[in-house]
Amino acid sequence: MDKLNTIQKRNNLNEIYSMDELGPGGAHHVYRVVTPNEIDPTVGIVATIKFQKGARSETETTTGVLDVDLLEIVRDRLLCFQNGPFACEEDGEALRHITEALMLLNKRVEDRASRNVLGKSEK
Repeated sequence: MDKLNTIQKRNNLNEIYSMDELGPGGAHHVYRVVTPNEIDPTVGIVATIKFQKGARSETETTTGVLDVDLLEIVRDRLLCFQNGPFACEEDGEALRHITEALMLLNKRVEDRASRNVLGKSEK
């Protein structure tokens, strides 16, 4: 379990921990969000996020959240904020970058599908 070194340093509402060892692809697959200043990250749990672990079509795969799922949620929230009373330049710029990130990740999926390696542990 390791606390993430986040970009936002001041006024954090939560702390984030990776809860597992590096797995397929070289990434963590379980994260925990907790209220700050807790000595034990099992106390004050706000959320536990379990990511997909392994390729879609492999039998050992653990189904979970995808990176794009979280980005789509944040994109939706920023769209709502931009249509609300607190729209701001920073949120608009963040929305633009998140949309670009989603488009790039989708390009990767389309490329993998066209090469018939989508859902497989192949490059």
